[in-house]
Amino acid sequence: MKTDRRSVSRRSGMEIMSALIVLVKPLIPVMAGAILLGVLGHLCAIFLTILGSEALLSGLAQIPALLFARIGETAKNPGALLVWMVVLAVLRGLLHYAEQYCNHYIAFRLLAQIRHKVFAALRKLCPAKLEGRDKGDLIAVLTSDIELLEVFYAHTVSPIAIAAIVSLVMVIFIACQHPLAGLWALFFYALIGVGIPMWNSKRTAQTGMEYRTGFGDLNSYVLESLRGLDETIQYGNGEERKAELNARSIELAGYQKQQSEREGTQSAITTAAVLLGSFGMFFLMLSLYMMEWCDFSAVLVATAAMMGSFGPVLALSALSNTLAQTLASGERVLSLLEEKPMVREIRARSSKEEAVFQEASFTDVNFAYDDHQVLDDYTLSVKPGIIMGIQGKSGAGKSTILKLLMRFWDVDSGSVKVNGKDVREIPTELLRRTEAYVTQETQLFNTSVAENIAIGKIGATREEIEEAAKKAAIHDFIVGLPEGYDTKVGELGDTLSAGERQRIGLARAFLSGAPLLLLDEPSANLDSLNEGQILKVLKEERGDKTVVLVSHRQSTLSVADEVQVLA
Repeated sequence: MKTDRRSVSRRSGMEIMSALIVLVKPLIPVMAGAILLGVLGHLCAIFLTILGSEALLSGLAQIPALLFARIGETAKNPGALLVWMVVLAVLRGLLHYAEQYCNHYIAFRLLAQIRHKVFAALRKLCPAKLEGRDKGDLIAVLTSDIELLEVFYAHTVSPIAIAAIVSLVMVIFIACQHPLAGLWALFFYALIGVGIPMWNSKRTAQTGMEYRTGFGDLNSYVLESLRGLDETIQYGNGEERKAELNARSIELAGYQKQQSEREGTQSAITTAAVLLGSFGMFFLMLSLYMMEWCDFSAVLVATAAMMGSFGPVLALSALSNTLAQTLASGERVLSLLEEKPMVREIRARSSKEEAVFQEASFTDVNFAYDDHQVLDDYTLSVKPGIIMGIQGKSGAGKSTILKLLMRFWDVDSGSVKVNGKDVREIPTELLRRTEAYVTQETQLFNTSVAENIAIGKIGATREEIEEAAKKAAIHDFIVGLPEGYDTKVGELGDTLSAGERQRIGLARAFLSGAPLLLLDEPSANLDSLNEGQILKVLKEERGDKTVVLVSHRQSTLSVADEVQVLA
């Protein structure tokens, strides 16, 4: 079941992290505050351990001589130690809370920004790049993949900086007890915080990408199964789809099992390294003490400092367990953001220009979907005020002509012009106001009938909506619904028939006021009576609008002033 998409990321982990970190730029002051708070918080915890170890092993009476002589003349009595420990404990809690607040503030702010960027990218890619693409996979990117980035922004960026700074401070502090102890600490901090996580990330990178891609594929399969539930029941295909769903779920479980096994191995190795570093420090300092290269106080301080300072690097080590999937999600999100649209919008340089239609033409147009040639040196002229019919067999390019007029795609060669100007030079917003396109399958939203029709014109009044519905010969049907125009149509409009959905799409086109109507099989899902009503409306109610009508029905094309047949 593996596909070509389930492979190692195009970028390395460092490249993905670098690209994601760039997004933090507007929030750098907050990130710097989180790092500072984290460093201070960890240092409070570490030195609380150091003070506690000296209290237990040396006795309160010896504390001023052993520790405070080095800190300064701030305390001369045993009670001062307890005060310091309480202060450090309280500070640790407050600083940790503040650090986490800053990190999560950054994370959720950035996730909101990333979602805006992703939706903007989808809008630019639509429709050419998104036609035929797995919708379930896109949903996975928009939801779970972006959510996983919260781990990166809240629990990866600042912890890396905190671990580096705290480790450097502790290496210097431990080296003050003895230089060899500082080198020992440096080695184990690097091993636990960098070496082991990098080794584990390389092992889990491919599995992480395979899991995230497989998860998107599973989403697509489930979405497809839900939409085709009626057909599945009708043809008794339930067991086959159930078996496929189980197989895909088992495959994902296999990826998770691999991840868990590798996480367990990494955790065991990390724990062993912590124990080796801690006890190794004790025996190293004890040896130095026996050789009279340091005093016993240094043995206690260095060992306690080493044992109590693994927190920041352990946090990095634990991150590698989820980092594979997080980076895979980051790669998928970044790939979507970086994908180049097939058609770039043209922005208007001046105020809104009035939408008028004078003529449209195709001149020596060549167009192909990948390697499938659809139009070959095609020429067409559409005069204003007429109904132009286009007829042809399936796959001849009838719908493609309308999509090229809408500039959903750009031609390979030749030109498509509206009002004497190439559509590649017309501002996209003006082109959309000039043309209204009714597709074969009208997309409805899970809201009221009125709101679905109102998509055709922002701020449309109820009177305008009803007038458009009358022109589309669906007003009487809507009035007969339980709540009239306020009746909910259900998800994907599944409470309505295909013909009713198509007439709502036609009502949108009338409501938009566009002077050029592009109708793709407007009567394909209608019976003869409703088809006759629609054709009558097109003939009598279109006013001065120009209509390009694509249909395979001879009866539908009977209202056309001109008909062009595609071979």
